[in-house]
Amino acid sequence: MLQSISIQNYALIDTLDITFDKGFSVITGETGAGKSIILGAIGLLLGQRADVKAIKNGASKCVIEAHFNISSYQMKAFFDENELEYDPNECILRRELQSSGKSRAFINDSPAPLTLMKELGEQLIDVHSQHQNLLLSKEDFQLNVLDALANDEKELSNYKEAYHNYRKVVEELDKLIALEEQSKADEDYVRFQLDQFDEAKLVEGEDAELEKEEELLSHAEEIKEALFSADQLLYEDEGGLLSNMKKVSGILRSLKERYNTAGELYDRIEGLSIELKEVARDLTREEDNITVDPSRLEFVNERLNLIYSLEKKHHVSTLEELMRVQEDFRARLNAISSFEEQIEELQKQKDVLLDKVKKAMSLLTDKRTKAAKKVEHEMQSRLIPLGMPNVRFQVQITPKTNFDATGGDNVSFLFSANKNATLQSISSVASGGEIARVMLSIKAMIAGATQLPTIIFDEIDTGVSGEIADKMAEIMKEMGQCMQVISITHLPQIAAKGKVHYKVYKQDNETSTSSNIRRLEEEERIEEIAHMLSGATLTEAAMNNAKELLKQHGKK
Repeated sequence: MLQSISIQNYALIDTLDITFDKGFSVITGETGAGKSIILGAIGLLLGQRADVKAIKNGASKCVIEAHFNISSYQMKAFFDENELEYDPNECILRRELQSSGKSRAFINDSPAPLTLMKELGEQLIDVHSQHQNLLLSKEDFQLNVLDALANDEKELSNYKEAYHNYRKVVEELDKLIALEEQSKADEDYVRFQLDQFDEAKLVEGEDAELEKEEELLSHAEEIKEALFSADQLLYEDEGGLLSNMKKVSGILRSLKERYNTAGELYDRIEGLSIELKEVARDLTREEDNITVDPSRLEFVNERLNLIYSLEKKHHVSTLEELMRVQEDFRARLNAISSFEEQIEELQKQKDVLLDKVKKAMSLLTDKRTKAAKKVEHEMQSRLIPLGMPNVRFQVQITPKTNFDATGGDNVSFLFSANKNATLQSISSVASGGEIARVMLSIKAMIAGATQLPTIIFDEIDTGVSGEIADKMAEIMKEMGQCMQVISITHLPQIAAKGKVHYKVYKQDNETSTSSNIRRLEEEERIEEIAHMLSGATLTEAAMNNAKELLKQHGKK
């Protein structure tokens, strides 16, 4: 429940600190006194958009802080999930708005995203303003009301899980079908490219080998002539290297018996001669192996040109990269071929999951249908005492054309306050006062089915008076037995029913006007209700009536 709220430098408020009690409390005050200002400040704690114009003139920032008692509510999981500091007894929400336009949100004194504050705030307090009555015309609101009263959390959770799994497969299937269609359009192109690659019969590393061979074939004649010349220099009869080596060897052989060093030189010359003869034989063999082959050269050049042209076409610079392109094309073609199989498998999964969705949806619809009858009965029993003796209220459930995340049900609240009148959508036939009574009844039912700590009614009594107002006050008082209820009202019948009474008022000084709020004591409360009965002029009759109202409700 809301324990206290502190407001600084917001609109007409300098400083405001107020504590709240559990049960049913009322807030009164003249029009323009600042009740809407307090609600606006609370709205900032619920994540509403901030406006720097709301900062009091002359102030650099405004601060709104509220303390909530959460000891009776199991909220640890929410705090843990969102990595928030958790106090099992108290939760503090604070909003700061600076004149520069910067806005900051805090949860338990730790900075937090505004979206998270909004999510938490909606679990702590429900502010029911007059514009919220418009929600009655929205099908999603009506559906949420029915779900809250149907106690279908398990069925709804099971359905949402089945629906999520189904939608995931549907999306995958749609993407795959689209990809298949696109791929089929590309299939001829891919197959043509792959045929070119297959025809080329690329071999890893062959470009380097071909380039070496091309270099050799291009200079075969030149190389062959050079090898021949070298061979001739070795074998020439007169002046050839081998011939001269033989002569040198003979000279040294003739000296080695008389000159020891000559023997060593002779051995070295003989070794060189043997090596030189091996070289000569290799030269001859290499010369014989070198073939001038124009046709082979032409083939090699054509092969290289094919590789180079493919590299240029596919914007790569090496054969390795080119072969990877080939494999990519092959993979694309294989994928195209496998799409049909994948689509068939996903279609089977879709059918299985659709069956699960339909079963879960059926259970959810059954739960809603059973709850609808109870809602109709309870709404009529609540609305008849509120001045609608001929009221008829119906929860119409019809199948959706296409099921969605909420199920397969369209929910409409049909209403008639008059005899023999056709049931129609509640927003089209109900007056403002009737809609207010319907919304109060709905909130009362929800209060019994949920654990919302606090609800604030902002002039929900608009358009009613007298006995009807008294009945509405009684409903809010009953709601206050299981939750904290705060009603902003102009009606004395409702004000008298409150356990605690707060008054919003304006104060003037020499330079400015400010709004404030205070808890009324017993005598002050009598005067305030008397003013509500008689206006600005306080009469003895009004005082007596006020005392009587409070006496009826055990206040005096």
